[in-house]
Amino acid sequence: MSTNKPTLHTCLSPALLNLYDVNNSIVVIIDILRATSTIASALYNGAKCVIPVDSVSRCIEVYGNSPFEYPKEFIENKTLVLTTTNGTRLLQMALDKSAEGIITGAFVNLSSVCDYLVEMNQNVILGCAAWKDRVNMEDTLFAGAVIARIKKQFHINCDSSNMAETLYNDGKKDLFEFMKKNNASHYHRLMGFGLEKDIRYCLTADEANVLPAYRDGKLLVS
Repeated sequence: MSTNKPTLHTCLSPALLNLYDVNNSIVVIIDILRATSTIASALYNGAKCVIPVDSVSRCIEVYGNSPFEYPKEFIENKTLVLTTTNGTRLLQMALDKSAEGIITGAFVNLSSVCDYLVEMNQNVILGCAAWKDRVNMEDTLFAGAVIARIKKQFHINCDSSNMAETLYNDGKKDLFEFMKKNNASHYHRLMGFGLEKDIRYCLTADEANVLPAYRDGKLLVS
């Protein structure tokens, strides 16, 4: 096995981030339902930038966090201020630990994320935002999708990554049905709000294939 490949690890919860070598890695913030899906969608539709904040009181304007609320005619050339409980917290933690770089990842921009990570050829941490520190299925599935595509370019000695890839391979034929069949907590939570359309969109590859990168307090298209 080649030892000169960069490493890839999967952090299944922000509560575990302290176990990883963050300051030597690109951290991918993953919050599939729905923050990182919405960030990619807003930037894909022409938003100038997205400013993530950790509380409603710090928002100048807060809209919903459904990707469907940001069509091009609404968001183009605007700045979006977005509050997300789990994703923003993980992003701030990565900043505090001096991450080499921070990007956001979702199924909707899966190819952009994978292409970037391969091109950069640096250590990677796939950081799942989870839900109040509890591991969730959809973020883990996305980590597995990334690993399935790029694992040959990385040295992976990480059971979390192996578990994520196994889960993804089990569910990849129909991620929505897989979430339903396995009683995913966020599936039930969002379905309870009548948000099936959001869930299906957030589990679809490359619907908003841009790469949001964090620089100077903003997420911009890299």
